[in-house]
Amino acid sequence: MVDKFAQHYPTIDRFVFEHGWIEIGSDEYSTSFIRALDPGGMVWEGKQFYDTLEDALADLERGLAQWLKEMAGNSDE
Repeated sequence: MVDKFAQHYPTIDRFVFEHGWIEIGSDEYSTSFIRALDPGGMVWEGKQFYDTLEDALADLERGLAQWLKEMAGNSDE
């Protein structure tokens, strides 16, 4: 079975299965529309507004790719 979401957003897919969770949507507690968190707290936060959900997911994909790259660079493994 082909996972179409994972094909389009491999970094988001990896993040939610290995590190944490994402939140999408506006609420009274955050100024961002989309964000990624792990047990330690916020790891990435997007903009307040996006034209489309696809734009928000693309921004999250880029942001998490950078976060994972930085985490790998800081890893002692």
